[in-house]
Amino acid sequence: MSEQREKMKKTAVLGRLMPYLLRHKELMALCILLTIGGNLLGLAGPYFSGFAIDAIKLSEDGKGVDLSAVWRYAAIMAVLYVLSGLLSYLLSRLMIVVSRKVVNRMRKDVFDKLTELPVGYFDRNQTGDILSRISYDIDTINTSLSHDLVQIFASAVTVIGALVMMISISPLLVLVFAFTVPLSVILTKKITGFTRPLFRKRSAKLGELNGFVEEMISGQKTLRAYSQEENTGKKFDAKNDETSEAYYRAEYYGSMTGPSVNFVNNLSLSLVSFFGAVLFLKGSISIGNISTFVLYSRKFSGPINEVANIIGELQSAFSAAERVFRLLDEQPEPADSEKAYELNNARGDVDLENVHFGYTEDKEIIHGLSLKVPKGALVAIVGPTGAGKTTIVNLLMRFYDADSGEIKLDGNPIKDLTRKSLRLNYSMVLQDTWLFNGTVSENIAYGSESATKEDIERVCRACGIHDYIETLPEGYDTVLDDDGSNISKGQKQLMTIARAMLLPSSLLILDEATSNVDTRTEMQIQRAMRALMADKTCFVIAHRLSTVRNADIILVVRDGEIVERGTHDSLMSGDTFYKQLYNAQFA
Repeated sequence: MSEQREKMKKTAVLGRLMPYLLRHKELMALCILLTIGGNLLGLAGPYFSGFAIDAIKLSEDGKGVDLSAVWRYAAIMAVLYVLSGLLSYLLSRLMIVVSRKVVNRMRKDVFDKLTELPVGYFDRNQTGDILSRISYDIDTINTSLSHDLVQIFASAVTVIGALVMMISISPLLVLVFAFTVPLSVILTKKITGFTRPLFRKRSAKLGELNGFVEEMISGQKTLRAYSQEENTGKKFDAKNDETSEAYYRAEYYGSMTGPSVNFVNNLSLSLVSFFGAVLFLKGSISIGNISTFVLYSRKFSGPINEVANIIGELQSAFSAAERVFRLLDEQPEPADSEKAYELNNARGDVDLENVHFGYTEDKEIIHGLSLKVPKGALVAIVGPTGAGKTTIVNLLMRFYDADSGEIKLDGNPIKDLTRKSLRLNYSMVLQDTWLFNGTVSENIAYGSESATKEDIERVCRACGIHDYIETLPEGYDTVLDDDGSNISKGQKQLMTIARAMLLPSSLLILDEATSNVDTRTEMQIQRAMRALMADKTCFVIAHRLSTVRNADIILVVRDGEIVERGTHDSLMSGDTFYKQLYNAQFA
């Protein structure tokens, strides 16, 4: 059953790769013609070598060897081999073009798939492992497409052609391969059946290692602040050892295929030489034909040996392809319902009615949450870590769908809205800032294609970052490094807030978005937002309770439920959980 499953997986992978190749039917047809032509020319060479050997004899006058026929056949062989080499070169160049096109398309499909996957997929999988699939795994597939598949097809043509020629020379000698070929097949099947899981494990371990390295690089400051260099080094060594061991085992056992098959091929050559000599002594075959048969036997067994040598690479490619196709087979974010409609320019009324939700079936995070937020309100959501504050935001934006209950925007159930139109009605700023390699203006205007320079400066002044930007070498035209690493974290956060304020949306979500700025700046930003976003609904998730004192309504979330709600003054007037949280911060 295990072997059957492996065979089915291998067939499925090949079946998934074929459509990528068949996108370029004309180029593939030309590759097939070049392969057949080059190999047939190469197969014609040994045929004339037999004539050359049989032509070596004394001239008619007995004074020397008649070399004219020998030179003629040798010249024909040289021309044939040159033409064969030229066609092989053109084939290699053409397959590089085809593989480049295939890999380009595959990378595009993977990247497009990543844009369709739900947020939960990225919560469950390491970034490094995803990057490994789109880079290393596809590169491994590229190597097989550009070399291994061509080699296998060329080998098939050569093997069939050589077999036909050997049968035409001596059917009896061909019987030698009735013993050696099955032996090669059995050896190859046994070894590859054992090594396939090893190559799959190798790809998986590399993905894990990449994920770990990506995490450590992105968390260098934290790592050094806690003096975890030595401990992290030990963890890396352990994962590196596991990956190296997986590589070693895969390559070690995979490399056994080539020498094993090569031994069988040499055995077949020895048997051909022995039985050929017996037939020659009986007058059944000439020396030239023996020589030609031996050359064809090398042509026959050589490709089998070459294919055996690249079996390891093919196993690696199949494992890499499995990982890529597994990603492509992931369920995308559920499609909008057929009756879904767009909601543009929403007013900003938000209702949650008895909402239940859990990231897993066995653990519910939100328990019967009900909430009405009127248009233009500034709503603060506070509570201890793990209370479900960010989960509420995920549900509002439909990054996840509620298990039961209903969420409405302007009286419209959000499940009846297209996700795109729903999310375009929100501006969102997270605690984890994201800036790309580009100018300051380009980063702030991200998502606002019609924004003018005046619009950009207006929101930057409101956020209190305009003066800082003016001090940069090129002002608003200063190019930020990858993820804005050449500016402070607080300045990055102010830029992302300015970006959100620039979007023409009706609702704003700040999820711990001001955690990297001081309290005075945060209050300034809130005042600016109230002026700039009049009549727009704002949700602010905050741990620093001093920054939400001016909210229209404060929701206190505990264990997935809103346990208290009101203004800062009303919540502080009684013996409330909010008061305990507030006093704990300013004790």
